[in-house]
Amino acid sequence: MVKRVFVSGTKRFENAIRMARAFNRDEDGGVFTIFVVLGFVLILATAGIGVDIMNFERDRTSLQGTLDRAVLAAANVKQTLPPKEVVISYIEKSDVRGKLTEEPDVFDNPTIGSRKVTAKAKVDVNTHFMWFFGYPTLTASVTSVAEESIGSLEIALVLDISGSMGRASATPGKTKMKALQEAAIQFVNTIYLGEDPDKISISIVPYNNQVNAGANILDHMPGVTTEHSYSHCVDFADTDVEDQFKEPGIDPNKTLNRTAHFDPFGKGDRYDREAHTSSVCTTRVGSSITPLTNIVSDLHDQINAMTAGGNTSIDIGVKWGAALLDPQFQPVIRKLSNQNANASLVIDPTTGLDADGNEPKKVVPAAFGNRPLLYESNVKKIMIVMTDGQNTSNWVLDENLRDGLSDVWYNPNTSYEKNYWNCREYYDWDAGLWIKYNCGGRLRRSGEYSVQISENPPEYLYTRRGTRGHSEPFNEEGESVRLTYPELWNRVNLDWNAEYNYAFLFQRTRDWYNNAFTTIGSGTKNTRVNDICGAIKAKNVDVYGIAFEAPEAGATVIKNCSSGDGFYFKVNEGGTLGDNNLSLSQVFDVIAVSIKQLRLTQ
Repeated sequence: MVKRVFVSGTKRFENAIRMARAFNRDEDGGVFTIFVVLGFVLILATAGIGVDIMNFERDRTSLQGTLDRAVLAAANVKQTLPPKEVVISYIEKSDVRGKLTEEPDVFDNPTIGSRKVTAKAKVDVNTHFMWFFGYPTLTASVTSVAEESIGSLEIALVLDISGSMGRASATPGKTKMKALQEAAIQFVNTIYLGEDPDKISISIVPYNNQVNAGANILDHMPGVTTEHSYSHCVDFADTDVEDQFKEPGIDPNKTLNRTAHFDPFGKGDRYDREAHTSSVCTTRVGSSITPLTNIVSDLHDQINAMTAGGNTSIDIGVKWGAALLDPQFQPVIRKLSNQNANASLVIDPTTGLDADGNEPKKVVPAAFGNRPLLYESNVKKIMIVMTDGQNTSNWVLDENLRDGLSDVWYNPNTSYEKNYWNCREYYDWDAGLWIKYNCGGRLRRSGEYSVQISENPPEYLYTRRGTRGHSEPFNEEGESVRLTYPELWNRVNLDWNAEYNYAFLFQRTRDWYNNAFTTIGSGTKNTRVNDICGAIKAKNVDVYGIAFEAPEAGATVIKNCSSGDGFYFKVNEGGTLGDNNLSLSQVFDVIAVSIKQLRLTQ
């Protein structure tokens, strides 16, 4: 009999489940132990790799810090040891692990006083765990770069010498001018202390209602007109066609009107106040520009010679300060660096030396013959603008009265005495002349003016004698000479000229005083300051502003001119600077220290 057996698939599955449950209940099995061992090994390996990385970073940062200090020491332009040896010695004598991978690279530029040092090093760090994965060592490579640059400094001091500077300051016993002089002298001393003077040039631009550039400068500016040489200022163009206050520099070849040498100030129509006494362009000692120099004694002399007088034109002061920092002015400075300061000094044409065998002093030291340097060169340009006031009026003579022959003749070989004091007057229409009467006092004046009333028929007024109808200039005692306008304005002020030389005109004051010049007001001047300061700051020039006991309007102009926070200082009526209580001298000290900070890059 054949016996058949049938085995179901379901039955087999149930057997497999029973076996799995039995394995799960069996705690004496070795499978769980294998999982635990593998997890422990993984944790240990991860921790070991972390230790290796920590050791690597420790040695890397130690080497980086040591190399940084080494290249900084080597880049110091004042140390005399060879820079490469400084880096090598620094690494060798330190306890740091690692070594230089190549010789340090040194770039010296003695012309501008800078040094750049680059060094590379590496350290091999042995691993304790990563070698299991094929990494027995880790290599850390580091690079350090240090550049120290004293570089070249060009500084323009734009200093207020207007009339208000003669008033008492908040410091007892000192005028504002005295306080400024002490502060500026200390500034100069601080700037040059411990420095190479051939790297630092300082220009001083005193300003009131104009800037006296001085004959030395204007003589080397071919574009400046030459109608007179009584004074040495220029009038900058400010028109729709050309606005020179929007340009940082002055092109010496470009046409510039020399400021007319005239006195626009009213004299009360007094006969005894004839002379030109207060020129628009000041000529007093201490008022002219001192161009780029490093001669401390000359800078001291200039500062001490400054005196107070005149109105305030911050715009013109800043314009000249900017020009002395702008490369366009190089041709002028180059010529001044070849010009003897003492024009009367006898020089041997063969040796170029004076009678004592010395090289003659130049207007600008030879070291600065290539300045102002290009903006993009390694030079720091600084302008410091100081005022105790605000922009006031300035005056420009009418173009028709600047040059050429006037209608006035002058005979110096005679004199005339007349009553002149407290006169009354009226215009005599029949005589065609202002008549003065009931005058007191008597005054004798030299010379006689003859003013042409008409050419055909010829008619002249004799000014001192007060008579007209003469057919020729006064020639009774010597010969009269026709004056040019510059010669006339050098002799008489505008008020006197209108009142007496043109006494035959009913509208003498309107025609020969009010219409003789244009007044430039504070609003226009404030805009000009903003324009020129913006132009010079766009060239990366740092502008420091000092409002020294100045009114709010002036302080605002100076603040806007400055380079912003940290560059503007307000010394108020109490002689303080906010909560810091800084005096004017301290402000200049703060600026000097800021300028002298070395520029280091790593």
